Amino acid sequence: MPAASADNDNNTLIPNNQRFNNGVVTNVFTVQHQAGCTNDVRVNRQLQLAAEWHVKDVLNNRALDGDIGSDGSTPQDRANAAGFRGKVTETVAINPAMAMSSIELINRWYYDPAAFAIMSNCAANQIGVWSENSLDRTVVVAVYGEPDYPVDVSRVLPLDPAIDYDASDELEYGNSWWAWILRGVYPPRSLAPQN
Repeated sequence: MPAASADNDNNTLIPNNQRFNNGVVTNVFTVQHQAGCTNDVRVNRQLQLAAEWHVKDVLNNRALDGDIGSDGSTPQDRANAAGFRGKVTETVAINPAMAMSSIELINRWYYDPAAFAIMSNCAANQIGVWSENSLDRTVVVAVYGEPDYPVDVSRVLPLDPAIDYDASDELEYGNSWWAWILRGVYPPRSLAPQN
């Protein structure tokens, strides 16, 4: 069972990768605009589902290390099965650790010519990102789509810059504040002072 996955929930009290996945989308947006793209890349649930399927496959089948699934499926096959109509490409990252930072991921893909070409393709205006972690492995898949049909972007909002800010963040800050107000020390020490 994975330690964390993207459950599309903003609850930060339960481990999930939504903030990480949204950071990948934001970084792809930046790469595309640095390449001269004028469109906004939008999250597509069908591509996200295709990415999720491949992440689960790669996480559970250690012999896999790229785009081809254990059943021989390609990124296009998975996107078609998820209901996406159009051309797709995919980037995959496998990190031999429990976690991975979005900076580490974007640097890996940015300096790989094939991955960079996929990320900076202006025609790929739809994206689905999924990631999961186990104790010794993190797998991230981004599926980029060029739909065969016009996309109504007025109904699909871009990512909020404050992606994962909710009441739990206020509680976390409030708990830190109590330590400060009671001891006069901020940030609070990890260990109580010894008298």
